[in-house]
Amino acid sequence: MKSSPIFAALLLVASLATPAHAKDDTPAADPARLKASVEKLVSFGTRHTLSSATDPKRGIGAARNWGAAEFERISKACGGCLTVSRISDRFEGPRAPDGVIVENVLAIQKGSGDPAHVILIAGHIDSRVTDPMNFTSDAPGANDDASGTALVLEAARLLSKDKHRATIVFALLSGEEQGLWGGKLLARHAQTEGWQVAAMLNNDIVGGTHGLDGTIVDDRVRVFSEGIRASEDLAAQLARRGIGGEDDGPSRALAKAAVRAGEANPAIGLEVLAVRRPDRFRRGGDHLPSLELGYPAIRFTVGVEDYDHQHQDLRTENGRKYGDTVDEMDFPYLARVTALNVALARTLADAPPAPASVSIDGAVSSDTKVAWLPVQNAAAYRVHWRRADKSDWSDSRIVPGDSTEILLKSVQIDDHFFGVSAVSADGAESIVTFGGLPPQK
Repeated sequence: MKSSPIFAALLLVASLATPAHAKDDTPAADPARLKASVEKLVSFGTRHTLSSATDPKRGIGAARNWGAAEFERISKACGGCLTVSRISDRFEGPRAPDGVIVENVLAIQKGSGDPAHVILIAGHIDSRVTDPMNFTSDAPGANDDASGTALVLEAARLLSKDKHRATIVFALLSGEEQGLWGGKLLARHAQTEGWQVAAMLNNDIVGGTHGLDGTIVDDRVRVFSEGIRASEDLAAQLARRGIGGEDDGPSRALAKAAVRAGEANPAIGLEVLAVRRPDRFRRGGDHLPSLELGYPAIRFTVGVEDYDHQHQDLRTENGRKYGDTVDEMDFPYLARVTALNVALARTLADAPPAPASVSIDGAVSSDTKVAWLPVQNAAAYRVHWRRADKSDWSDSRIVPGDSTEILLKSVQIDDHFFGVSAVSADGAESIVTFGGLPPQK
């Protein structure tokens, strides 16, 4: 078999494959366009989820209408490639005791190969000031999270220029500041629609480079991911503990793919700091509901935060300015975070799904057998392994798409971890499925 022309061709394709599938002809994210989007969002005064849903100029309703119109404009430019829709439900809680209708605006670019295979790119459109119940004061929310909303719109403009094997859903979420309600609504909608979500990329506070202490970080973005899965029951958690897979759940694999996307696209100019916790310390975001339903999800956030310009009433005290305003942002930086999202999303949307299950066998042996469930339309598979005291994959081997197992000679199972990713004919690669655990929802 090794001498067959087909296998030789697959080896050639695989040798060119990188974990981040780049297209050099894609236009770069535009800082000026991103700035214009943020300024427009700020112009609505407040985007608090409890603000007016009907006022044509001020409030959350006007902002959502504008976001939907932007999606329609992008769709017109790509010949109607986006289907724009709105999903909504009623939520109530401590920050909305009388209840509120939460509405998300979606733009769906249907996949040309496997439409049920879905990539989500999201940011929340709502904003707030110091008091989370104050829906009347101006709440510009420039960085939190007009930056993420602008990123989603710009990603839609860039990614809609090409067809992709998987479906990409661009989502503008409401209700984040009231209880991650937009994220819950999106995750439930994905479940109801039967979407096979390969990745949820949540962008929240992605447009600033100044820290509270004056530190400037303009060459790094943080990506947060869970280890032990929120969707796992106790038996599954114990199984993961037994096999050593705490650092290799789907969310963590997605974060590692983001690292590889940054490394494979050095022109973006961003180091990906993969933080090994679901979110910032004792804080949360709209990706968490996706994790609870078992979907791979991560959060992108700036490399350093300025808390004087988050969740603050607009004011100046003792010469110190407070408020989340446009002048505190760095739009070339936001453009780079956008480019990283686009690079990662394109790779995953052009790749086959990750294998549903990977098994390993080699107890009391010098060799390890790695086997996996076949993936439709996979042109090849990449088998990964690393020493058990390392967190990053160090070795890999390509096998053809009609294979479902490999014997790794002299690679001892007790001293190594293993995983498998699926590779398309043009080199796009899925996230890595960790070896040794049963399939998870």
